[in-house]
Amino acid sequence: MTSPFRLDAPPTDRLVVTVDELLIRAPVPVIFALAREVEGWPTHLAHYRFVRMREHRSDGGGIVEMAANRPFGPLNWPTWWLSEMAVNHEVPWVRFRHIGGVTTRMDVEWSFTPQDGGTLTRIVHTWNGPNWPLIGSFAATRVIAPVFVHGIASRTLAGLGRAAERLTSSSPASVANLSSPEHQ
Repeated sequence: MTSPFRLDAPPTDRLVVTVDELLIRAPVPVIFALAREVEGWPTHLAHYRFVRMREHRSDGGGIVEMAANRPFGPLNWPTWWLSEMAVNHEVPWVRFRHIGGVTTRMDVEWSFTPQDGGTLTRIVHTWNGPNWPLIGSFAATRVIAPVFVHGIASRTLAGLGRAAERLTSSSPASVANLSSPEHQ
């Protein structure tokens, strides 16, 4: 297997910085496992059409293709993107760098901070928008980031949070297994 991608923390000096965070009533290892095992996301998240690992790296990351719907009432707007993915098991974090789709060059980080009663899970997206003459900045700040990025990320965070909380409350043995070094 090839070496992990070296993805830095998302830069904060971008045109768009979108932050979604949630206190999840589950320990760090549980929500971290669900977040890093991206191919399982469609099992927990109805808005994801598919997630495919095109290439695997030694840290559990690789090249990942994702497709999700952004619901608008009874209608769904299909989205698609391709990312490099890196996983740090010690800190822990999961990072993505979009390399295909409308959001190419977007940086993303999932971070996990223990809190009383659970884990503060945070998703940060940073981006300068698409390279579209005249409308790129407007599209990024007024439509893509607030409507699509936040709309999908907030649903993803809430859905994986519910899955982590269900797993924590229903299966203490599974939680203990996720905390073991061999599972990480």
